[in-house]
Amino acid sequence: MKQPLGVILAGGLARRMGGGDKGLLRLCGQTLLSRVIDRLEPQVSGLAINANGDETRFAAYGMPVIPDTIDGFVGPLAGVLAGLDWAAEQGADSIVTAAADTPFFPCDLVPQLLLAGEGMQHPLVLAATPDAKRGKVRHPTFGLWPVTLRDDLRAALSGGLRKVVLWSDKHDGREALFPVTGFDPFFNVNTPDDLATAETILKGTT
Repeated sequence: MKQPLGVILAGGLARRMGGGDKGLLRLCGQTLLSRVIDRLEPQVSGLAINANGDETRFAAYGMPVIPDTIDGFVGPLAGVLAGLDWAAEQGADSIVTAAADTPFFPCDLVPQLLLAGEGMQHPLVLAATPDAKRGKVRHPTFGLWPVTLRDDLRAALSGGLRKVVLWSDKHDGREALFPVTGFDPFFNVNTPDDLATAETILKGTT
């Protein structure tokens, strides 16, 4: 399998943060987006940002900006679809997605997703972490997605599907389980309080 392309999902409305681009918020002097780029870029063969609106606001990052192809801000699956369509144009087999507001995700995200997808005809794998009550929690914005299923995803979105796990389960998607040591590596910044928590985490890991 070819090394996947990477797509950073930055198309949300950030309502709990008061609107705007969460990825452009600064965490200890560096934007959340740049921290995500630093972690994902070494793991993939190329990188793009999924975002809607004026793409020039991301010009400093020097990478393609791909908007949703499904109107109405219907959630992360629309960003996945946009990424798959972009990847198909590049001749890629798959993409790995990461959320723009999650600065601490594992540096071995892609290798572990690929490992979990070995043997699958259409490797479809979501990141997950262990949970004492539920056994595991899936993180649907972090996944390995096959280009071959993009038309199926397009049809599902057009039919009203919005939940990532419903679609991944339909295709017998797997999970890659990542350990939690001290804090959830998939902790994401949704509110100003979350940003303060992220600063505390970062200061404790440096």
